[in-house]
Amino acid sequence: MTTPAFPTSLGTSTPTTITLLGQDLAADLMGKVSFGELAYWLITLQRPTPQQSRLFETVLLGLADHGFTPTAIAARLTYLSAPDAIQGAVAAGLLGGGSRYLGVTEDTGRFLADVLASADSPPSDEAGWDALATRAVTERKAGGGFVPGLGHPVHKEGDPRTPVIIRVAREESLYGPHLALFEAIGRVHPAILGRTLSLNGAGVSGAALADLGLPIELLRGAALLARCAGLLGHIAEEIRRPIADSVYRTVDRGAEYVAPSD
Repeated sequence: MTTPAFPTSLGTSTPTTITLLGQDLAADLMGKVSFGELAYWLITLQRPTPQQSRLFETVLLGLADHGFTPTAIAARLTYLSAPDAIQGAVAAGLLGGGSRYLGVTEDTGRFLADVLASADSPPSDEAGWDALATRAVTERKAGGGFVPGLGHPVHKEGDPRTPVIIRVAREESLYGPHLALFEAIGRVHPAILGRTLSLNGAGVSGAALADLGLPIELLRGAALLARCAGLLGHIAEEIRRPIADSVYRTVDRGAEYVAPSD
């Protein structure tokens, strides 16, 4: 009987060694490779350059936490309910990563990639990028959809993360077509939508990660990787200085029965 084989390029182990990405984990990686560098390597199967590592970790930092978002509140309330299962609290927070929070990273990257794929070739100047962006925003508006990456519930006048990510990408010569198109959308959308919206941090993160070569279908995963750190921070703070019970009781005491409508 043939023993089934399950090929992997990630990790294997023997009684005395652990091999990760073709490297001896203990001898070659531990103490020598940052977590961000390893995460990029695991996702792409390519060891990042120092420049790629810097941009990737800049994005992770920007996505780690954003205060009392629904994801953080969900994690804290789940921990309140089940303090014996911290994995449930982290998972509850991660499950909230969707089209309004965190998932915008992938949604934006996918939107930009689709627009670029529809073009005969990447524009060669700012006027060309503006024309491509104008077409994309106009078509999205005509279809009744919104442009992912535009607007933020808090940072109405500009997301402070956005210029930093763009600057780091330029400094490391990693500014590519996704970021160029995203910036062009920022320039042209007010005339089309009739209002000015900020280019949000989740959106610019998706553009930067796409320019880094991460698969579009994994961009949300990168955002969730970053948010894990933030959620652990919230749970740690919940242990030190709890607020979840107050949140729960405030909602519970504010509940008002309304008869079902016919």
